[in-house]
Amino acid sequence: MANKSAEPLENSIHLSLQGKGGVGKSLIASILIQYFEAKGCDVHAVDTDPVNHTLAQYKQLNVEPLELLKSGGVDAATFVPLWFYMLENRVVEFLQKSGRRLVVHSVVTGGQGLADTLSGFNQVAETSRDRNVVVWLNEYFGPIRLDGAPLADMAVYKKNRDKVLGSVAIVKRNQDTFGRDIEEMIAAKITFDEAIRSDEFSIMAKQRLKIVKENLFAQLDALNLCGTAKRCAAAAPQIVENAVVAS
Repeated sequence: MANKSAEPLENSIHLSLQGKGGVGKSLIASILIQYFEAKGCDVHAVDTDPVNHTLAQYKQLNVEPLELLKSGGVDAATFVPLWFYMLENRVVEFLQKSGRRLVVHSVVTGGQGLADTLSGFNQVAETSRDRNVVVWLNEYFGPIRLDGAPLADMAVYKKNRDKVLGSVAIVKRNQDTFGRDIEEMIAAKITFDEAIRSDEFSIMAKQRLKIVKENLFAQLDALNLCGTAKRCAAAAPQIVENAVVAS
């Protein structure tokens, strides 16, 4: 899948959204925060997850927990009806009039979560009016293939591809080395840089984490989400998780 962003998305709000739990929403939000900060952005991160507040557990990222949806009119215990709440209340249009652009980051995973995450991607993409969806391909649970076809060849992607801004792949690597290092970093709720500085990781583990970080950041560079560091800092990025990130 080709990444299509040509202009830097300044003054943007990034929403990490997927109905299925445990597929990497918080991880993706944490990566986005780290990426924007590395580009010189002043990031405002908000964790709106009604149950776990996983993103807020990353102390280095200074995430603000926020109870955005209350039980009652909106059931906060079900698949974050946040997107549909935003559509109903025309939040996207409001943000645009305020000079903000919304970018939705949708996770698709392999394995047993494939069907559910494809459904979540479809719900967001088919209701979006803009080309503002970034698809994250999380291969941790297995290859992302349906009847042998990659995402780009699936019907659900083809019908929504005009809504897709680009993609980022979290590739499956050697589970005994790269996989273990990533799992330990995630379990400790620390950033790539914290892990690379930590005495708890071996020299080679740090090297592997550096490889993963550089690969992810290079893919995000291709999306041109931030533009130059000077532009990004002036725009004061923000991030929210169920999750939203704004830049």
